[in-house]
Amino acid sequence: MQTFVDPDGPIEEFTWGRFIILGKAHSDQGEGVGKDIRLIDNVVTDWKERKGHLLRPEMITGVFGQNLTTLIIGIGVDSAIEVPSETRKHIQKNGITRLILLPTPEACGMYNRLTRSGNRVALLAHGTC
Repeated sequence: MQTFVDPDGPIEEFTWGRFIILGKAHSDQGEGVGKDIRLIDNVVTDWKERKGHLLRPEMITGVFGQNLTTLIIGIGVDSAIEVPSETRKHIQKNGITRLILLPTPEACGMYNRLTRSGNRVALLAHGTC
């Protein structure tokens, strides 16, 4: 099983279905906001709009109009989330010029690196499959 550990955070740890962000757990076991998260400026909210494994444009929420340079999408531990061109175009049309799609453990690392280097970044991450 893929895991991610970075004590310097803000995402300190990720394992199947569970994130630890700034010392607080978010999981499919009823902790925090759950296993699918939205993270902007180190504020974690529930990414409840994601349903199934095909990411439709209307599932990309809470990230537009935030003056972000980059959107990272954690496409699941096993990369099960598919992001079709229609959804990619929707993201760019709404002002986010850089889209990064990575398996969720790698997406956590990318979010940490970009955030620590001063970039305004959002992460939408699926915590399982």
